[in-house]
Amino acid sequence: MRLGFIGLGVMGRPMALHLLRAGHELAVWARRPASCQPLLDAGATGVATPADVARRADVVFTMLTAGVDVQQVTFGPDGLAAGFAAHSVLIDMSTIAPQLARTLAQDLLARCAVEMLDAPVSGGAQGAIAATLAIMVGGKATVLERVRPLLEVLGRTLVHVGDYGAGQVAKACNQMLMVAAIQAVAEALHLSRAAGVAPAGVRQALAGGSAGSRVLDVMGGRMVARDFVAGVEARLHHKDYAIVIGEAHRLGVPLPVSTQVGQQLNALMAMGWGQNDTATLLRVLEAMEGAV
Repeated sequence: MRLGFIGLGVMGRPMALHLLRAGHELAVWARRPASCQPLLDAGATGVATPADVARRADVVFTMLTAGVDVQQVTFGPDGLAAGFAAHSVLIDMSTIAPQLARTLAQDLLARCAVEMLDAPVSGGAQGAIAATLAIMVGGKATVLERVRPLLEVLGRTLVHVGDYGAGQVAKACNQMLMVAAIQAVAEALHLSRAAGVAPAGVRQALAGGSAGSRVLDVMGGRMVARDFVAGVEARLHHKDYAIVIGEAHRLGVPLPVSTQVGQQLNALMAMGWGQNDTATLLRVLEAMEGAV
């Protein structure tokens, strides 16, 4: 198929390479031309604007940082909307607010006769590299079936959650659970150290019981090793939690645990650790106690 890809960062670059290696034509654009080079070296075609990506593709993928980026690339000057042919498909795999995903989908359909799927992912950079992402899809089931073979190139789990925005709701729920678990692990290991018990031993003991989890394994391991170099930068989880809290406010839904975790992420950002791994939530607890 003729494909386009915008958003060639840590996640988007390996995803775009998988699509290219699957035999599809691929047009790419990036704000920083250097980001395109690995794709160009692999056979992709570089173009001058997002509109040019849309002109050369029947299906365009976006994997961008924030909702404002998706909005700008889609409807800004020389945006995708200026180049799309009718009945093309936009698959946005970014993590953005559900209401914005709905608005973008409705506007694309009304203005351009273009369908959109919101298809955020879980699995991180390693999942993108290994093509084992969990993909949560919102939009029309018939559109998903058209592009299912493409998404199956990128992920191991593919679930149609519901209509426009439903994929983003699922991703918000994913982030709620995951980051709350990171905070819980940080508190458990912080408590163990304060009690004079080695966090490494506590983590090993917990891993064999009902508290065992991937978060305890990976993030707890980083906390024990005091390795706070970013796997996923904490600033991205902070951004995602702003989506969670914003959606809760919009719906009038109480989320007491998530609200508290959001405050811990706010503190992390205020301490200047946003480019560190989210395991740095342990250091936030230590700083609150004056024990950094």
